[in-house]
Amino acid sequence: MGDAPRDQLGVGMVGYSFMGAAHSQAWRTAPRFFDLPMRLDMRVVAGRSADGVRAAADRLGWQDSTTQWRTLLERDDVDLVDICTPGDTHAEIAVAALEAGKHVLCEKPLANTVAEAEQMAAAAERAAERGVLAMVGFTYRRVPAIQLARRLVADGRIGEVRHVRAQYLQDWLTDPAAPLSWRLDKDKAGSGALGDIGAHVVDLAQFITGESVVGVSGLLETFVRERPVASSSSGLSGQAGEGTGAVTVDDAALFFGRLSGGGLASFEATRFAAGRKNAIRLEINGSRGSLAFDFEDMNVLHFFDDGEDAGTAGFRRIMVTEPDHPYIAAWWPPGHGLGYEHGFTHQVVDLVGDLAAARQPRPSFADGLAVQRVLDAVERSWQQGSGWVELS
Repeated sequence: MGDAPRDQLGVGMVGYSFMGAAHSQAWRTAPRFFDLPMRLDMRVVAGRSADGVRAAADRLGWQDSTTQWRTLLERDDVDLVDICTPGDTHAEIAVAALEAGKHVLCEKPLANTVAEAEQMAAAAERAAERGVLAMVGFTYRRVPAIQLARRLVADGRIGEVRHVRAQYLQDWLTDPAAPLSWRLDKDKAGSGALGDIGAHVVDLAQFITGESVVGVSGLLETFVRERPVASSSSGLSGQAGEGTGAVTVDDAALFFGRLSGGGLASFEATRFAAGRKNAIRLEINGSRGSLAFDFEDMNVLHFFDDGEDAGTAGFRRIMVTEPDHPYIAAWWPPGHGLGYEHGFTHQVVDLVGDLAAARQPRPSFADGLAVQRVLDAVERSWQQGSGWVELS
């Protein structure tokens, strides 16, 4: 890799559970709906269980399987390594893949610590000099309504950004009998709701506004500190086995901050919001208007224009399903909405386009590092009694 752009991209994936299935669907689907500049070959998937990874390869559409991820780095037919594993493995796999000349797509958050993220960003910067490129998978950027929100802010339609309110609300841990999973183990996950879902709303706030979080004050809480050990798991659910174990991450995170443009921001991430399944809620208030979005109604963006006549002014409900909206023309007739999986497909489309053009994909590992620094600042604030922490 690193020579002239090629017309074929061989993909190897590490991990085949929840995120692996979502990424596999995207690699399969993208060339069937979009005119891509490169032909995609789903070469090999790696996982720890020989039987499990072999079955996953058959089910998800991979040609081959292996229990050793390092073999992906030795294969000439693998041009890109897609990392869908827990956060404690991201740095090792990504750095090794980049040094082996493989492009990298890595799930978010980029790493478990700032030090690991810095190592990954540095490796990506070195690799880019050789034409080897890396991207972190903040997939919600690829929701058409989010893309439209970013464009409206960039076009000045809401004026100067004054407030951002960002929430990511789930409820899959409200039952104290829900078993332990790797997402509840700090050694594997790095943090709980803060990194798992809080990372998304930090990235979205920065992506839509085009500004950075420059300081934070935060509070973390673990509501259930001991859970049954899991005998099996699938996605976010599992079956309880014998005995219990400690929860070593946060269940909820609440923090506020200041943006680089002077505006204020508040963030909430929790897996204890009963009744909220995947509610990514964003509201941005500016000097000329406002935007509001909720992923549980993901094909809709609400827009308020402060310049309209006061007698009839109000939030406008925009169905983001027209052919001139981002990505939509490749899919269904207007009004036939998209779903969760489409963001992953759009991620593949954008990544492949950037690789074919030898152009740095976004979000880059440097973008992932920027989010990691915000998460780290929140954790340090909480450890210091929720005091204010500036980001350098």
